[in-house]
Amino acid sequence: MLTLDLKRQYMARVSSITRVLKIIEAVSAAQRPLSPLDLSEILDIPKPTMHRLIQQLQEEGFVRVDINGTIVPASRTRHMAIHLWQSQQVAIQRFAILQRLVDKIGETCGMAVPYYVNMVYTDRVPCPSALQVYMPTDSQAPIWCTAAGKIYLSTLTKDDRVTLLKNLSLTAITPATITDRDVLNQSLEQVAKQRYAISDEEYIAQAVSIAVAINDTQGRYIGSLYTTAPKTRKSLEDLIGFVPDMQKAADDIRDAFFGEI
Repeated sequence: MLTLDLKRQYMARVSSITRVLKIIEAVSAAQRPLSPLDLSEILDIPKPTMHRLIQQLQEEGFVRVDINGTIVPASRTRHMAIHLWQSQQVAIQRFAILQRLVDKIGETCGMAVPYYVNMVYTDRVPCPSALQVYMPTDSQAPIWCTAAGKIYLSTLTKDDRVTLLKNLSLTAITPATITDRDVLNQSLEQVAKQRYAISDEEYIAQAVSIAVAINDTQGRYIGSLYTTAPKTRKSLEDLIGFVPDMQKAADDIRDAFFGEI
């Protein structure tokens, strides 16, 4: 049997573990970077204890302190999220959903997530045609001229989006790339209303693409679902006709990841 002292030590250890997990969860889910004081108030953890736990998490590589003194996820937390996303059971369901979408649209479909000022393509199921737009997994593309990137930008608050656009170098990748910040911002407001984004030769000449958001169970953006095609085979209007199918697939991917299937 446990002595009273051992029981207290055990409960204290469990309490610390729970607090650490809650900190990682809060930092990962935050819409903006949180300060130690924010975390202390949100999680009802005394400030001295919060600073001690943050220090431990920082030393272990789970969080880091940015230049503003706020707490953001660090490499181990990001890698943990990637491992969860790529776990075999979830990946099998995700690729089955993508394959079903490819069979429906007849074009390559995939997923992308934001990474600094780029989108990283994490999943891809090619269409059967020899002629296709090739965007390999792990490759990166600018957020301002891809459909996957623009649907992400549309989910930001207006202030955050304006601030980000001001700091981006809107390089013209093709003659069709939108480089005027005001024009791009107006188009992103329309994207937010219609819930899908387009790229009409803005990133790859003679190619069109559309994307919808993949959201979590609370409606927060977690990734982009896209399809892309050469213009010789599909017009932009053709792809837009598949938006309902893509939104259904995005919901299915969400349910597969969060265990609601």
